[in-house]
Amino acid sequence: MEPEQQAATSKPLHGMTPLSPASRQRLQKVFEHGQRCAEKNDYDYATQLFSQCVVEDPGNIVYLQSFFANLQKKYGNNKSGARMAGLKIKSPRSTLCKAAAKGKWAEALQAGCTALAINPWDIPTLLAMAQACDELGIDESQLTYLRWALDTNPKDINVNRQAAITLQRMGQFDQAISCWHRVEQAKPHDEEALRSISRLSVEKTIHEGGYDPDLLRQDNSADGGSHSSVASYSRHSKGEVEEKSPEDQQLPPEERFRKEIAKDPTDLQAYFKLADLQVRERRYDEAEKLLEQAMQVSGGGDLTVRERMENVLMRRSREQQAIAEKQFEEDPTDENRQLAMRVKAQANQLELETYAAKSDRDPGNTRLKYELAVRLKRAGKPKEAIPHLQAARSDPQRRVQVLLELGECFQKIEQYKLALASYEQALEACDEPDSETRRLALYRAGVLATGMKEFDRAESHLTELAGLDFAYRDVSDRLDKINKLRNSG
Repeated sequence: MEPEQQAATSKPLHGMTPLSPASRQRLQKVFEHGQRCAEKNDYDYATQLFSQCVVEDPGNIVYLQSFFANLQKKYGNNKSGARMAGLKIKSPRSTLCKAAAKGKWAEALQAGCTALAINPWDIPTLLAMAQACDELGIDESQLTYLRWALDTNPKDINVNRQAAITLQRMGQFDQAISCWHRVEQAKPHDEEALRSISRLSVEKTIHEGGYDPDLLRQDNSADGGSHSSVASYSRHSKGEVEEKSPEDQQLPPEERFRKEIAKDPTDLQAYFKLADLQVRERRYDEAEKLLEQAMQVSGGGDLTVRERMENVLMRRSREQQAIAEKQFEEDPTDENRQLAMRVKAQANQLELETYAAKSDRDPGNTRLKYELAVRLKRAGKPKEAIPHLQAARSDPQRRVQVLLELGECFQKIEQYKLALASYEQALEACDEPDSETRRLALYRAGVLATGMKEFDRAESHLTELAGLDFAYRDVSDRLDKINKLRNSG
């Protein structure tokens, strides 16, 4: 498929403005120019042009594949990128994570392309870009980033875990099982890997063989799996195997999925496929009603249906928030400000309740603990957030951010010693000496230590911050204030 043909069929993405036909034509010309530059070995200019295409149309995998192919040639497939890439990549990678956390997808994607232009084999950046694609609902692009990461380091546990989850969602069971096996090899007796391999083997059998799930239900429950009964993947009655007719294969996806549901109202996979299509087209109300039907069909106890419903509701809520904030930005009236604040509070409350339910179902998941704590903090409940943040400290990927949030929560309930200790632990855990995260931790620690009259500690933190960025907020004034307080004492 040609890039412009694929672009013409791509769907509007959550949190991003849909491309107009004129924009698609413009991007196609940019892409073709990039191809010509790459053919002439003008890799740097080609990277700029391909980056523009990827940022504006992240769901177009032809653009993304060309972006990677160009960088692979530029660096001679050295698997390490530019010289001193480890230092150069930290700033754009940090910008990527910050922008993604705020739902600023264009900014996040731009920062990600900048980072990958330095080292297209950087695992943390590839994982962050894959996660952004997951939020945007673009499976194929997400899988492209994950496959590139797997090619870089086939044994990486985090890459294999995320790839397995994505592949499972897309129905690519063999590849998902292979990823879980690599997790198991790197981390023997990993409960999630063992449970997932067992469950996926059953799902694959049902999906491909058309067996009656009741015959396999006992085997599925024996492995302790709690995600969804194998009935979720039933297509046919006992012993019957059915293949799609050539006529069905030619139908548009939505019509085909609806036909599958009409033929077998218990086929939850058909519901899921149609709901995914509706979500990508921002038809959230239709997706919600469809999943309510799936909930009734499954008897209300299927966890997979419930989680999909939760995700649809959160995506719709986030989009409503983005629309309200954009409306206030364009027309900053008091009425629009109140509306934006109200929609934001409603979105946070929905996410709070959702992550509370998810965390109850999976109490060992530190990511869910962190997400729940963040929503509690936003809702003005720092005391309730603290236990969840403390439980999330063991997550190495989020430890620095968790400690920062924990410090702020302690500070809000006036436990200042605990707050300062958390900020300083965040500094110890931060391995990016010139990152925005470290700047923020230094600033918070310095300001709090000043208020506690711990002037030596305050001066140490603020002096380090001034050495990194003398223009950061009011750091110079804060240092002057410490000198004055010392002299007056």
